[in-house]
Amino acid sequence: MRARTLTILLSALGALTVGALALAALPWPARLLAMAATAVAYGAIAVALRRRLRRRERLLEALTDGLASLHDRDYSMSIGEPEGDGPLRRLVAAYNGLGARLRSQRQDLYQRELLLDTVIQASPLALVLTNQNGVILYANLAARQLLGGGRKLEGLAFAGLIEALPPAMREALEGERDRLFTAAPGGDAQVFHVSHRAFLLNGQPHRLRLLKQLTRELNAQEVAVWKKVIRVIAHEINNSVAPIASLAQSGERLAEHPEPAQLRRVFAAIDERMSHLSQFVEGYSRFAKLPRPRPAAVEWRRFLASLEAVSAFALEGEPPEGTGRFDASQIEQVMINLLKNAAEAGSPPGQTSVRVSPSRGGWSVEVRDRGSGLSPEVLTNALLPFYSTKPAGSGLGLTLCREIVEAHGGTLEAGNRDDGTGAVVRFWLPPAPSGPG
Repeated sequence: MRARTLTILLSALGALTVGALALAALPWPARLLAMAATAVAYGAIAVALRRRLRRRERLLEALTDGLASLHDRDYSMSIGEPEGDGPLRRLVAAYNGLGARLRSQRQDLYQRELLLDTVIQASPLALVLTNQNGVILYANLAARQLLGGGRKLEGLAFAGLIEALPPAMREALEGERDRLFTAAPGGDAQVFHVSHRAFLLNGQPHRLRLLKQLTRELNAQEVAVWKKVIRVIAHEINNSVAPIASLAQSGERLAEHPEPAQLRRVFAAIDERMSHLSQFVEGYSRFAKLPRPRPAAVEWRRFLASLEAVSAFALEGEPPEGTGRFDASQIEQVMINLLKNAAEAGSPPGQTSVRVSPSRGGWSVEVRDRGSGLSPEVLTNALLPFYSTKPAGSGLGLTLCREIVEAHGGTLEAGNRDDGTGAVVRFWLPPAPSGPG
């Protein structure tokens, strides 16, 4: 009951009581005294109750305002506890306790966000978060340096930001799948890995792009790999040279007392070990002695027709009418390696496709398969020399392809298909230089 309503009721009750006393059969002095005492008593009761109820009303209003503040995520408001040990005191104490807990949790959350932001800002991984309209909401220091020359990127349109980037990097960032690619944002060719993640934030779609530069990591790993390769080669040579030396000594003893059958076995064993050693060394020397390409005009129709005689694949669309300028034997080796990788990845016959199309003045060549695809680990290490997931693989296939393509002035990238089934490797060959010759 509100204080004003109670005051009106007490006033009405007091007026009735005073009226009843005025009609009572008492002497007038006594009657007047009783009427005055009754009026004073009712007035005092009304004032006391009004004050008490007014304090409760203010307390309830404060609680209402406090709950509204909590709804607005403002946890700074606290309420003084009333006297006594009634329900209102316990209610106010519960509200103050809830506010203190929420303030503490907000402070902890702020400290965690600050720590997370510090870690992200110090990370060499470029991170860009955009909303459904393609506006950048967050970008760390690495992203600002790589994509914006160090300037702040928040609030910019992502599509406009990447227009000035090298084509390979722009296409990788515009896409929606993880991939490995080579670009030269600062003039020198660099290897990058890009990851795309889509998610809902506050009920709205957002996209997170993570761009990692792998050049230094690959260089460091290449040094370690080369050391390992040297040990492997030395071990393999020793394993072949020791039996050959022993067989040579046996042959020398047999020469003193010739036995044709045993000599033939000795020579056959020596030839077998030499053949094994030759094949082993040939696989590595082919990578180390890659000759410079000798570009020449090549008709794509004729080139693809000759390639079909070597490896089976399905051609997407009509063969292009144009002419490329490249070393046909080396690019054929690239295609053979990619088609072989697709078959070894489990792509069914006829499910591996090749597409050649004009791109950026040059030519883009895509090899798509329906195999097992590329795991995140493989995507990160795919261009590392001698890295292979095959028990008997040399790990030179994709690395050799990259070396050949980059020697032509092009770029190579690898990733998974958009539908998640199978892999796609794309390489780009630049246009023929203009001018005489």
